[in-house]
Amino acid sequence: MQRSIVIILSFFILLLSNGCHAQTDADAAFVEKQSFTFENFTTLGGEVIPEVTVGWESYGELNAAKDNVILITHFFSGNSHAAGKYKADDVLPGYWDAIIGPGKAIDTNKYFVISSDTLVNAFPHDPTVITTGPASINPETGKPYGLDFPVVTIRDFVNVQHELLESLGITKLHAVVGASMGSLQALEWSIAYPDMVERMVSVIGAGAMDAWTIMALEHWARPIRHDPNWNNGDYYGGEAPLTGITSTLAMITQQAMHPVIMNLRAPKPEVLPEGALASVTNSMPVLDYLFANSATRAPLADGNHLLYLVRANQLFVAGHDNNLASGLAKVKAKTLFLPATNDLLLQPYLAKQVVTELEQQGKAPQYEEIEGVWGHLDGLFSISSKADTLKAFLED
Repeated sequence: MQRSIVIILSFFILLLSNGCHAQTDADAAFVEKQSFTFENFTTLGGEVIPEVTVGWESYGELNAAKDNVILITHFFSGNSHAAGKYKADDVLPGYWDAIIGPGKAIDTNKYFVISSDTLVNAFPHDPTVITTGPASINPETGKPYGLDFPVVTIRDFVNVQHELLESLGITKLHAVVGASMGSLQALEWSIAYPDMVERMVSVIGAGAMDAWTIMALEHWARPIRHDPNWNNGDYYGGEAPLTGITSTLAMITQQAMHPVIMNLRAPKPEVLPEGALASVTNSMPVLDYLFANSATRAPLADGNHLLYLVRANQLFVAGHDNNLASGLAKVKAKTLFLPATNDLLLQPYLAKQVVTELEQQGKAPQYEEIEGVWGHLDGLFSISSKADTLKAFLED
């Protein structure tokens, strides 16, 4: 199960476990994490962050024309490690290694594939993550920002990525491809920079957060805010709100998985276990399974960062305009939507809403559903089933 959390965390903190990660290629290519820094970033809300630093990595070679670029945008609890390995003894390659690499659906013999960590990444204490957020030092005070850090949006994530690409002289994207929160970024790219994006692929995604989904996301925030150690975001130098973070990660894990797969992987519930009968404060094996794995990851996460990510997702509507239709009106790219049939987190109807609106605007979005038993995580673990679709879309 340790293996489980490694990847589930490479995305909305979705759980993994031995044997459940489809990408176990022993010959995965080696990749190097790089860092990008720039100054005076203005957020969508009009606030200025004096200095922003994010990590990034790439696969394949940039051609002379710099027009073979595919940008990968990552999910909620993920980072820029989309493929390959950092070193030979890494247990797993990047989360989409099954589809990114030589001869694969996203063929690095043809394309220069790049991915970056987002602002306010969920796991700033993970040594493979480079990000600016509430845990970063505010140059004006010499202390961590805490809640003085400005609220950021999916558009801000996109604009930071745009700064990175500009620094590399990249002005055209063959495609932007992302899963879950990454799908929000991919769609936002096609609206924020419509003349730059030729193709957009939304995997297990949405065009806007509806009331139901905003409410579901709020359940990820409240355990942290209710942890006494959170201290209204001012806990740096003291005890981190690890109890709240653990509960948040556990909730994300459960919501990202379908009951079928969770019931297969978790211990079978005992009938009237002695400890549970003795006191309501005692745990149960099935609960230990969920929360123990979340607790192992909690020290690498940051409570404030998680809260900022939740809010960025809650605020999302493609284009950040008056409504979804006006945002989608700006889309010029070819589009492909790949929701997961059994997704209970970002349910397929959210992707269908976008497809319907694009069709009504006279555009021609492609739509297929990913079948599987993982639920939301089918966007990671079952993505190979759509390799041919993805390959054809990128080559069209």
